[in-house]
Amino acid sequence: MHIGLFFGSFNPVHNGHIILAQYMQQHYLLNEVWLVISPKSPFKTHQHMLHHHERLHLIQLAVDNIPHLKPCTIEFDLPEPHYTIHTLSYLFEAYPQHTFSIIMGKDNLIISTNGKIMSKF
Repeated sequence: MHIGLFFGSFNPVHNGHIILAQYMQQHYLLNEVWLVISPKSPFKTHQHMLHHHERLHLIQLAVDNIPHLKPCTIEFDLPEPHYTIHTLSYLFEAYPQHTFSIIMGKDNLIISTNGKIMSKF
């Protein structure tokens, strides 16, 4: 299966997240999109973060009747800090039968003036 991984704090999940996940699933031939909930991003302050189990519950409600979208709690069990590279390494090992693509919002992407795409972090 080809899985799209949509990482985020989802604090809270909103229609923009769901619309983007559905669009990517439908237009890029992804079998599923996993909304990977980051319990504690090393790049964000956590003063106003809902507990990750509350965010999970909200995502479950949001995708309950949407085929091919699934909440993913893989980072709940991984050691902190939660860097995407660590999660990807774990997923590649745990699910060698799948291929993965990262879905990234514009807020996590910088496009330089010469047109090259560069990570913000």
